[in-house]
Amino acid sequence: MTLEQYYNKFNEDHRLTTRHGRVEFEVTMAFIHECIKSISAQPLKILDLGAGTGRYSIALAKEGHDVTAVELVKRNLEVLRSKHENVKTWQGDARSIPFLPDNTFDFTLVFGPLYHLHGDEEKLKALEEAKRVTKTGGIILCAYVMDDYSVITYCFKEHHFAQVQEKGGLTKDFHTISTEEDLYDYVRLDDIKRLNQKAKLECIKIISADGPADYMRRELNEMSEKEFSAFIEYQKANCSRPEILGAGSHTVCACRV
Repeated sequence: MTLEQYYNKFNEDHRLTTRHGRVEFEVTMAFIHECIKSISAQPLKILDLGAGTGRYSIALAKEGHDVTAVELVKRNLEVLRSKHENVKTWQGDARSIPFLPDNTFDFTLVFGPLYHLHGDEEKLKALEEAKRVTKTGGIILCAYVMDDYSVITYCFKEHHFAQVQEKGGLTKDFHTISTEEDLYDYVRLDDIKRLNQKAKLECIKIISADGPADYMRRELNEMSEKEFSAFIEYQKANCSRPEILGAGSHTVCACRV
């Protein structure tokens, strides 16, 4: 299945409105606001590279920022365009965005591409393009899908270990081995550190956007609104603790250009 075929079937809008998705979105938005405060020029010129259906683009545009969104999948882009006419949109691949000039944006989000690009070389193309179009002193926020979450849920919780082992999908220390046939490429914190070093990006802070939320979907759905609101505040308060970082499903790293 190609990436476009996947997102033509997958409802990204719905994912971020489920309770586990709301944890990810609200914690990430709080982190975005924290990072934005460190940039003096307001409102900001923001690039959302791999914008999906525009959940973050639209929220930031409604706050008054000048937002440009780039998205590979045509269907996602059409959904985004139908929601907010003030977001500038382009269809494009995060690895090559020649239609955007150097040193243009105060703040760049790279929230989708690094999930799907395989290996350091392909991820670095996206990071280098994001760095090129971001102003010196600006901030890039990069989101990753995490290796341990994948192994714990897919291999053990969902009982696919034998299948993954048979196809050679795990190293001896249980790091996933993704191929071009796989939709996702999972990383560990050491991988993120290595990519930042190769891209010459300074990591300011790293958070787990959802922490244990993806392991607790049923429990989150059973919570009262008061309990659920408290859980979101728990994750906001604890999202950068080292004990939590590597095991959540999504990690967001803020880097200074």
